[in-house]
Amino acid sequence: MNRNYIVSFLAVLVLYLIAYVGVSAMGLQVLFGVVIPYIAFIVFIAGFIYRIIDWAKTPVPFSIPSTCGQQKSMPWIKQSKFENPSTPFGVVVRMALEIFCFRSLFRNTKARVVEGGTKLSFEMEKWLWLGAIAFHYCFLVALIRHLRFFVEPVPFWVQLVEKLDGFIQIGLPGIMLSGILLLAAVIYLFLRRIFISQVRYISLASDFFPLFLIMGIAISGIVMRYFTKVDVTAAKALAMGLVTFRPAIPDGISGIFFVHLFLVCILMAYFPFSKLMHLGGIFFSPTRNQIANTREYRHVNPWNYPVKVHTYQEYEDEFRDKMIEAGLPVEKE
Repeated sequence: MNRNYIVSFLAVLVLYLIAYVGVSAMGLQVLFGVVIPYIAFIVFIAGFIYRIIDWAKTPVPFSIPSTCGQQKSMPWIKQSKFENPSTPFGVVVRMALEIFCFRSLFRNTKARVVEGGTKLSFEMEKWLWLGAIAFHYCFLVALIRHLRFFVEPVPFWVQLVEKLDGFIQIGLPGIMLSGILLLAAVIYLFLRRIFISQVRYISLASDFFPLFLIMGIAISGIVMRYFTKVDVTAAKALAMGLVTFRPAIPDGISGIFFVHLFLVCILMAYFPFSKLMHLGGIFFSPTRNQIANTREYRHVNPWNYPVKVHTYQEYEDEFRDKMIEAGLPVEKE
């Protein structure tokens, strides 16, 4: 049994208690509302830049794209231009499909043994693709909506996204679909790591920790919006103070807001050092961003050091008598 999720859950629970007790019992609003957000932002930017530079400096001498279509070869053989691109434009389209549509996940299949354990069957499996694309796009929409706390006046496109996200009006305040779907998607991604034995076997605490963090962020956000009614004006005043470098803690902000903010800060600081960094890493993945032209060009390692080669002719000259004695064919008698 994989117990890593218990460790991750307890870690997030401890973080929740630290923030709630620190604000409600110890009055550390400045620490959790000003100091930690600045530190988390600096760590995020510095870590993100470091990882990007490190990847950019990593040499990739060979053409190693992962492909699943016909490579360009003979004129009468139809090429899969986007699955096996031979031009920069094809690579751009392939990357766009991967980034915006999760193309590789859409082709996901599930293998199982059928007919008494004698046959391996492959089935289309779209649930992971659906959960992943819902998670990422709902997260993006939630981030865009939250920009209204950091800018004044609020851009029209932020207002438009907010209106589209909250088009369902059932009572006040209106329901924001991105928050509900984000929580549902992250719960699904967590449950599949628990109930699918193959995924559970390879899941580490580092896989569960960000899921619980995002769950905590989504739940605390939903609680603030629909139950505890946090002072939005005071929250925006705090956010505007942070971005204008004139930080101040307004009155009337409840402890749950600081818990929400603290979990966001932890996720932000943790981001560059986790698997979440695939946000930037996808652009540097040689299996995705390279042209598949190995039939047109020979890719030679540019830093190969000179190696003394023992050719076959030299080998035969050295061992010809023994090869003839052993009955082995030789080119020269």
